[in-house]
Amino acid sequence: MLQIAGIALITTFLALILKEQKPNFAFLLTLFAGCFIFLFLMDKIYDIIRLLQKIAQKGNVDTMYIETILKIIGIAYIADFAANITKDAGQGAMAAKVEVAGKIIILTMAIPIITVLIETIVNLVPKG
Repeated sequence: MLQIAGIALITTFLALILKEQKPNFAFLLTLFAGCFIFLFLMDKIYDIIRLLQKIAQKGNVDTMYIETILKIIGIAYIADFAANITKDAGQGAMAAKVEVAGKIIILTMAIPIITVLIETIVNLVPKG
């Protein structure tokens, strides 16, 4: 975390200096640093995915559900990242559209899980 915080603080400081002279370079520096931080975390993300897959296998949980949940989480992070970059570029309206698109895609992907959950609840409720 110290490395990430260091990169973020240095990038912020340099971007503030560059913003007055070359705003485009300041934005590109911020974008590059954000991508670098994301790539820096890829090993951690992979470890989490592997752990969740092992837990699902031990619990006899259908891997389709785990994969869908991981995709939903990925979409949420990507949408948030893209929206923040878009906001940094001064495009608040476009950022809002990215956020809405991410939410709609997440909802669409969650429908099969919600359906199974509702069916399970209906089957547990006594009839009659």
